[in-house]
Amino acid sequence: MKPVFREVYSFDKKCYEKYKLTEDILMEHAANAMADVIKSRVKKGSTINIISGPGNNGADGITLGRILLGDYKINLYLPLGAKSEMAKLQLERFMAVGGVIKETYEKCDCLVDAIFGSGLKRDLNKDLVCLIKKMNNIDALKIACDIPTGIDDEGNLRPVAFRADITVTMGAEKLSLYSDIAKDYVGEIIKADLGVAFSKYRGKTDYHVWEKSDLVLPFRKKQNSHKRTYGHLGVLAGDKKGAAVLAAKAAFNFGCGLVSVVTHEYFNLPYEIMFSEKIESSFNSLAFGMGMGNYFDDEIHKLLNFDMPMVIDADMFYKDIIKEFLKKEKIVITPHPKEFASLLKILGFGEYSTDEIQKNRFILAEEFSKKYPKVVLLLKGANKIIAFNKKLHIDPLGSVALAKGGSGDVLAGMIGGLLAQGYHPLKATMMASLAHSIAGNYEPNYALTPEKLIKRLEEIA
Repeated sequence: MKPVFREVYSFDKKCYEKYKLTEDILMEHAANAMADVIKSRVKKGSTINIISGPGNNGADGITLGRILLGDYKINLYLPLGAKSEMAKLQLERFMAVGGVIKETYEKCDCLVDAIFGSGLKRDLNKDLVCLIKKMNNIDALKIACDIPTGIDDEGNLRPVAFRADITVTMGAEKLSLYSDIAKDYVGEIIKADLGVAFSKYRGKTDYHVWEKSDLVLPFRKKQNSHKRTYGHLGVLAGDKKGAAVLAAKAAFNFGCGLVSVVTHEYFNLPYEIMFSEKIESSFNSLAFGMGMGNYFDDEIHKLLNFDMPMVIDADMFYKDIIKEFLKKEKIVITPHPKEFASLLKILGFGEYSTDEIQKNRFILAEEFSKKYPKVVLLLKGANKIIAFNKKLHIDPLGSVALAKGGSGDVLAGMIGGLLAQGYHPLKATMMASLAHSIAGNYEPNYALTPEKLIKRLEEIA
């Protein structure tokens, strides 16, 4: 798990005021970090094009050019000139070691975007939009300085962005690097330290990104145990019963000792999954909403009388009664953006389109968690957001292979299975999310099915 931050300017300021460092020192470390990346991936003598902006992000790029000049052919471009004091100073140094400013764009082996870093708050003008599009069409290793130009503080495009293979972000990782939209532009993210240890540089944060190494699978360590030791999950099957079956199979394959499908009409189930006509007192957790439709509308209110942990999905986010479930303890909800928009409307947050949800994922997830701090929210997307107790956790490990009907049913079942095994709702959600994402990294990425996803839970151990 690693911390991410909405802004790092206050940390830079701490370096100047508390540690007596200067902009110059921080800039040298930033440029050297980029230089190390290039030296490890681009052979000496190759041509490197650096497109630098007018401010200090551009100055980082100019400094990089001076460091690499001599070992590489450096083409420096300043489409907006050098305007900040540091950009002017670094340009003087670059020229002093023999560097020249180029006017005509040449072919290159590596392209560095150092036009604008974090903090962008306005749309790029037409000339810059045209330039970014040209840069994206160049066949070269593409590296972004701090954050790809065109991505703003919320991770949205303004209106286009540089498509990097690698982003070397300065000082600390920014929250905006982990938006769904940014995922197609940032590439591999590498953090550059700026003259002090990261522990000295950073401050407090309510945002964390989870990594593969954080995954703890539900291995059974106690030999003297039996099936009920590992919990009993009840899954409600509604109009689309296949959704409940997928959730049930996923829970069973993720360590749950017993799984029952609850429905009033018997239908064929996998041999290992049990059938029940009612909610049993022996259940340790419930999963419902997936494929439910209006099947349980006349009796859904009865579920409010149960104190067991619950994972709620899909069709429940279109029903007013969801408000009552969110008052309970040990609740996990797993909406996708359209479902989240419906939920927010029901709860009085306002009306949002799916696009508006996507552009404001962090803000809206945070606002929800402030109002419902005891509820675990998993907002699905290219990068899953898990909000609990006013803090955001991000799972960036999923792939586009998961963009298939049934993937969410599998995830809900996995969470429900861990809840039945006694996991805290946040831990159940995080561990299920990570396992779901890792198992979903499948090739070819168009061929993953829910059944294959469930099977792959065995392969990530």
